[in-house]
Amino acid sequence: MPEATPLNAPEHCPGTDSDQAGKADACAGCPNQNICADGPKGPDPAIAEIGEKLKSVKHKILVLSGKGGVGKSTFSTNLSFALSMDEDSQVGVLDVDICGPSLPKMTGAEGEQIHQSGAGWSPVYVNENLCVMSIGFMLQNPDDAVIWRGPKKNGLIKQFLKDVDYGDLDYLVIDTPPGTSDEHLSLITYLSAASITGAIIVTTPQEVALQDVRKEINFCKKVKLPILGVVENMAGFVCPNCKNESKIFAPSTGGAKKMADDMGVSFLGSIPIDPRIGKSCDFGESFLDQYPESPASKAYMSVIEKIKAKVE
Repeated sequence: MPEATPLNAPEHCPGTDSDQAGKADACAGCPNQNICADGPKGPDPAIAEIGEKLKSVKHKILVLSGKGGVGKSTFSTNLSFALSMDEDSQVGVLDVDICGPSLPKMTGAEGEQIHQSGAGWSPVYVNENLCVMSIGFMLQNPDDAVIWRGPKKNGLIKQFLKDVDYGDLDYLVIDTPPGTSDEHLSLITYLSAASITGAIIVTTPQEVALQDVRKEINFCKKVKLPILGVVENMAGFVCPNCKNESKIFAPSTGGAKKMADDMGVSFLGSIPIDPRIGKSCDFGESFLDQYPESPASKAYMSVIEKIKAKVE
């Protein structure tokens, strides 16, 4: 298939950059036919602009999962808080879950607003070396529903990458919605000139999550997105009093480690359930700062040290 080809395209797709896009015989019945026929041909000039804009961002890390509810946003939040513990590191976190933005609340920035400057939109700073960007800052009411189709979501993602003044960052963590759809394809396309460092795949131990996470791994392989590794979240509940562990989500098919081994990707580690993680997210506090001696905090830091070692 041509390089600029949707993942769900028919076998003889001419490619979205072709003059025959949406018009060739092979396009008949393709769900993308009308978009390809009406869309502009050739590479989006914004791709080069984004590549230039993000030259000052050293590492761009995507947090992905094929399954919803596995704790991607929680992991993105704690990863960002942990990276910003180093006062010499500048960290940004970008929320591209357009319909379900969680990061403003989880980072303690709910109610803040985006400001415009000569250099573009200014992200919201949680502390001196951690900034956040999210559509959540653009809603009049945090309970407002964002009812957008793909093209409008993709346009905002482009703006978040092209028009936000992130400045010099050591890390930009990008929190994504579940799946392998519009937002993910837009990120891969728009960041194609910006050298994505890699993706972290988040899952929970049970097979109902793993079966969708395998799809996410195959998506990464198909679009040639480097995978930094798999994180198993909610891997048992550790009682804060007796420290005994119970398997809430039983790994009936071997869990994330076996899946990672089977698919030839790195396994970064397991993080147990701790109810205080959810409480910290609700109050916009760093769980790692609040409870550094908890088993979950130690597991988080072990995983994050592995991530830092892989990207440096």
